[in-house]
Amino acid sequence: MSAPKHLSCIMNNWQSLQQKLIEFRNDRDWEQFHNPKDLALAISIEASELNELFLWKKPEEADVEKVKEELADIFAYALLLAEKYNLDVDEIVLNKISKNAEKYPVDKSKGTSKKYNELG
Repeated sequence: MSAPKHLSCIMNNWQSLQQKLIEFRNDRDWEQFHNPKDLALAISIEASELNELFLWKKPEEADVEKVKEELADIFAYALLLAEKYNLDVDEIVLNKISKNAEKYPVDKSKGTSKKYNELG
């Protein structure tokens, strides 16, 4: 079963971005620094930098340009980490959506922020 056309386009975009990141990294001989542990730490650090943009502010007060930069860093490190383990980004995200659909059925979870084990 193939993915719907719009998902196929997204998948090709992720693969293309991942390849561009790998080329960028390899041109600079940075792969030596990009082990899984350090990539995971980098994701966490960039996520903290993203959080900092919202600290003590209303969400609409965040600088959107800086949000874009931090999100780009998070996505980039995540794609590089996926490459280290030879993970198919499309597959793992679609699998997670499927698992979450089971844990959060629409009829029980729609409009609520309760965790799956609190849905009853």
